[in-house]
Amino acid sequence: MENPSLRNKITNDNKSIKDAVVSIKSLSAQQFEHIDTFITVKKVKKGETLLRKGELTNKSYFVKKGCLRSYAIDDKGKEHVFMFAPEGWIVSDMSTQLTDMPSDLFIDALEDCEVEVFDRRLFDFIETIFPRVNTLTNEKMIKRVAVLQKRIIMLMSATAWERYQNFIETYPSIVQRVPQRMIASYLGITPEALSKLRGDNTKTKTKIS
Repeated sequence: MENPSLRNKITNDNKSIKDAVVSIKSLSAQQFEHIDTFITVKKVKKGETLLRKGELTNKSYFVKKGCLRSYAIDDKGKEHVFMFAPEGWIVSDMSTQLTDMPSDLFIDALEDCEVEVFDRRLFDFIETIFPRVNTLTNEKMIKRVAVLQKRIIMLMSATAWERYQNFIETYPSIVQRVPQRMIASYLGITPEALSKLRGDNTKTKTKIS
Protein backbone atom coordinates (compact mmCIF):
# COMPACT_ATOMS: atom_id res chain seq x y z
CA MET A 1 0.00 0.00 0.00
CA GLU A 2 1.25 3.47 -0.85
CA ASN A 3 2.58 5.52 2.04
CA PRO A 4 0.53 8.77 1.99
CA SER A 5 3.25 10.60 3.95
CA LEU A 6 5.40 10.43 0.81
CA ARG A 7 2.71 11.56 -1.61
CA ASN A 8 2.52 15.29 -0.98
CA LYS A 9 4.65 15.71 -4.10
CA ILE A 10 2.07 16.76 -6.67
CA THR A 11 4.23 15.71 -9.62
CA ASN A 12 6.21 12.99 -7.84
CA ASP A 13 9.82 13.06 -9.14
CA ASN A 14 9.17 15.07 -12.30
CA LYS A 15 11.43 18.03 -12.97
CA SER A 16 8.58 20.17 -14.30
CA ILE A 17 4.81 20.32 -14.30
CA LYS A 18 4.96 19.61 -18.03
CA ASP A 19 6.82 16.36 -17.31
CA ALA A 20 3.85 15.19 -15.27
CA VAL A 21 1.39 16.03 -18.04
CA VAL A 22 3.45 14.28 -20.71
CA SER A 23 3.81 11.22 -18.48
CA ILE A 24 0.02 10.84 -18.61
CA LYS A 25 -0.52 11.38 -22.33
CA SER A 26 1.45 12.47 -25.37
CA LEU A 27 0.72 16.03 -26.46
CA SER A 28 0.84 17.68 -29.83
CA ALA A 29 3.57 20.27 -30.34
CA GLN A 30 0.93 23.00 -30.21
CA GLN A 31 -0.54 21.73 -26.94
CA PHE A 32 2.89 21.32 -25.42
CA GLU A 33 3.85 24.89 -26.31
CA HIS A 34 0.51 26.26 -25.09
CA ILE A 35 1.13 24.89 -21.59
CA ASP A 36 4.10 27.24 -21.41
CA THR A 37 1.72 30.22 -21.58
CA PHE A 38 0.41 29.30 -18.13
CA ILE A 39 3.81 28.79 -16.48
CA THR A 40 6.40 31.35 -15.46
CA VAL A 41 9.84 30.26 -14.31
CA LYS A 42 11.07 32.47 -11.49
CA LYS A 43 14.34 32.76 -9.61
CA VAL A 44 13.77 33.29 -5.89
CA LYS A 45 16.47 34.46 -3.53
CA LYS A 46 16.94 32.91 -0.11
CA GLY A 47 14.74 34.80 2.35
CA GLU A 48 12.41 36.20 -0.32
CA THR A 49 8.71 36.11 0.57
CA LEU A 50 6.27 34.91 -2.09
CA LEU A 51 3.06 35.19 -0.06
CA ARG A 52 2.12 37.12 3.07
CA LYS A 53 -0.78 36.67 5.44
CA GLY A 54 -3.78 38.72 4.38
CA GLU A 55 -3.01 38.62 0.66
CA LEU A 56 -5.23 37.09 -2.00
CA THR A 57 -3.59 34.77 -4.49
CA ASN A 58 -4.37 32.11 -7.07
CA LYS A 59 -0.73 31.17 -7.57
CA SER A 60 1.01 27.90 -6.80
CA TYR A 61 4.73 27.18 -6.85
CA PHE A 62 6.40 24.03 -8.17
CA VAL A 63 9.96 23.79 -6.87
CA LYS A 64 12.51 22.90 -9.55
CA LYS A 65 15.49 23.70 -7.35
CA GLY A 66 15.84 24.75 -3.71
CA CYS A 67 13.36 24.67 -0.85
CA LEU A 68 10.32 26.77 0.08
CA ARG A 69 8.24 26.65 3.21
CA SER A 70 4.78 27.79 4.25
CA TYR A 71 4.10 28.93 7.79
CA ALA A 72 1.77 30.91 10.03
CA ILE A 73 2.53 33.46 12.75
CA ASP A 74 0.32 33.50 15.83
CA ASP A 75 -0.82 36.51 17.85
CA LYS A 76 2.29 36.28 20.01
CA GLY A 77 4.59 36.46 17.00
CA LYS A 78 5.60 32.78 17.10
CA GLU A 79 6.15 30.98 13.80
CA HIS A 80 4.45 27.65 13.10
CA VAL A 81 5.78 25.79 10.05
CA PHE A 82 2.97 24.30 8.00
CA MET A 83 5.01 22.47 5.36
CA PHE A 84 8.33 22.35 3.52
CA ALA A 85 8.57 22.15 -0.28
CA PRO A 86 11.91 20.82 -1.61
CA GLU A 87 12.52 19.83 -5.25
CA GLY A 88 9.52 18.20 -6.95
CA TRP A 89 6.98 19.55 -4.45
CA ILE A 90 4.27 22.14 -4.88
CA VAL A 91 3.29 24.72 -2.28
CA SER A 92 0.39 27.17 -2.13
CA ASP A 93 -2.38 28.36 0.14
CA MET A 94 -5.22 26.18 -1.10
CA SER A 95 -7.67 27.74 1.32
CA THR A 96 -7.45 31.21 -0.19
CA GLN A 97 -7.65 29.77 -3.71
CA LEU A 98 -10.80 27.81 -2.95
CA THR A 99 -12.59 30.42 -0.83
CA ASP A 100 -11.24 33.73 -2.18
CA MET A 101 -10.51 34.71 1.42
CA PRO A 102 -7.22 36.35 2.51
CA SER A 103 -4.35 33.96 3.10
CA ASP A 104 -3.50 32.76 6.59
CA LEU A 105 -0.05 31.65 5.48
CA PHE A 106 3.33 33.03 4.53
CA ILE A 107 5.46 31.37 1.86
CA ASP A 108 9.18 32.10 1.65
CA ALA A 109 12.44 30.65 0.36
CA LEU A 110 14.83 28.78 2.65
CA GLU A 111 17.41 28.55 -0.15
CA ASP A 112 18.01 30.19 -3.51
CA CYS A 113 15.29 28.61 -5.62
CA GLU A 114 14.03 28.13 -9.14
CA VAL A 115 10.27 27.68 -9.23
CA GLU A 116 7.48 27.34 -11.75
CA VAL A 117 4.64 29.74 -10.98
CA PHE A 118 1.16 28.86 -12.23
CA ASP A 119 -2.52 29.24 -11.35
CA ARG A 120 -5.72 27.25 -11.77
CA ARG A 121 -6.02 28.21 -15.43
CA LEU A 122 -3.35 25.63 -16.16
CA PHE A 123 -5.47 22.78 -14.81
CA ASP A 124 -8.54 24.14 -16.63
CA PHE A 125 -6.62 23.97 -19.91
CA ILE A 126 -5.26 20.50 -19.23
CA GLU A 127 -8.80 19.25 -18.52
CA THR A 128 -9.84 20.37 -22.01
CA ILE A 129 -7.09 18.18 -23.48
CA PHE A 130 -8.00 15.01 -21.63
CA PRO A 131 -10.60 14.63 -18.86
CA ARG A 132 -8.57 12.00 -17.00
CA VAL A 133 -6.39 14.77 -15.57
CA ASN A 134 -9.37 15.95 -13.55
CA THR A 135 -9.47 12.54 -11.88
CA LEU A 136 -5.72 12.53 -11.44
CA THR A 137 -5.72 16.01 -9.88
CA ASN A 138 -8.48 15.03 -7.48
CA GLU A 139 -6.58 11.90 -6.47
CA LYS A 140 -3.44 13.90 -5.75
CA MET A 141 -5.44 16.46 -3.77
CA ILE A 142 -7.01 13.69 -1.71
CA LYS A 143 -3.55 12.30 -0.99
CA ARG A 144 -2.36 15.75 0.05
CA VAL A 145 -5.30 16.09 2.43
CA ALA A 146 -4.45 12.64 3.78
CA VAL A 147 -0.90 13.81 4.54
CA LEU A 148 -2.20 16.87 6.40
CA GLN A 149 -4.79 14.80 8.25
CA LYS A 150 -2.11 12.35 9.34
CA ARG A 151 0.04 15.20 10.58
CA ILE A 152 -2.82 16.69 12.63
CA ILE A 153 -3.54 13.32 14.21
CA MET A 154 0.15 12.84 14.99
CA LEU A 155 0.37 16.27 16.62
CA MET A 156 -2.55 15.32 18.82
CA SER A 157 -1.52 11.81 19.77
CA ALA A 158 1.97 10.78 18.62
CA THR A 159 5.12 11.08 20.66
CA ALA A 160 7.83 13.56 19.65
CA TRP A 161 9.95 10.61 18.50
CA GLU A 162 7.16 9.33 16.22
CA ARG A 163 6.63 12.81 14.77
CA TYR A 164 10.36 13.12 14.07
CA GLN A 165 10.48 9.73 12.35
CA ASN A 166 7.51 10.76 10.21
CA PHE A 167 9.31 13.99 9.28
CA ILE A 168 12.37 12.02 8.14
CA GLU A 169 10.17 9.75 6.01
CA THR A 170 8.29 12.69 4.48
CA TYR A 171 11.30 14.96 3.86
CA PRO A 172 14.40 12.73 3.58
CA SER A 173 16.22 15.19 1.32
CA ILE A 174 16.06 18.26 3.57
CA VAL A 175 16.94 17.03 7.05
CA GLN A 176 20.38 18.67 6.79
CA ARG A 177 19.19 21.65 4.72
CA VAL A 178 16.60 23.20 7.03
CA PRO A 179 17.44 25.10 10.22
CA GLN A 180 16.81 23.07 13.38
CA ARG A 181 14.47 25.69 14.82
CA MET A 182 12.19 25.37 11.75
CA ILE A 183 12.09 21.60 11.97
CA ALA A 184 11.26 21.95 15.67
CA SER A 185 8.47 24.38 14.76
CA TYR A 186 7.08 21.90 12.25
CA LEU A 187 7.14 19.15 14.88
CA GLY A 188 5.67 21.34 17.61
CA ILE A 189 8.64 20.90 19.96
CA THR A 190 11.55 23.01 21.19
CA PRO A 191 14.94 23.08 19.40
CA GLU A 192 16.47 21.52 22.51
CA ALA A 193 14.03 18.61 22.35
CA LEU A 194 14.80 18.16 18.65
CA SER A 195 18.53 18.09 19.35
CA LYS A 196 17.96 15.27 21.84
CA LEU A 197 15.81 13.36 19.32
CA ARG A 198 18.54 13.65 16.72
CA GLY A 199 21.06 12.31 19.18
CA ASP A 200 18.80 9.40 20.07
CA ASN A 201 18.20 8.69 16.38
CA THR A 202 21.95 8.56 15.72
CA LYS A 203 22.46 6.16 18.62
CA THR A 204 19.67 3.91 17.31
CA LYS A 205 21.21 3.77 13.82
CA THR A 206 24.60 2.95 15.34
CA LYS A 207 23.15 0.04 17.31
CA ILE A 208 21.35 -1.30 14.23
CA SER A 209 24.47 -1.13 12.06
